[in-house]
Amino acid sequence: MMDRIMVLCAYGVLLCFLGILIWHVPRLDLGGIALITLLLAAVDTVHASRGRNESESSGKDTRRMR
Repeated sequence: MMDRIMVLCAYGVLLCFLGILIWHVPRLDLGGIALITLLLAAVDTVHASRGRNESESSGKDTRRMR
């Protein structure tokens, strides 16, 4: 649960930073880059959260030795 809170806080900080940047430098190409940045951050967040299971987050090594 704490991981999700940290992810939402980090995403919020990124959103605020890019919002302030676009507010002070209102250019169309900069807005496009900010939108792509937010999209890539969201895709990375979803990908990272789906790739983690309970055994990885608890620190247990579940690999088998052959």
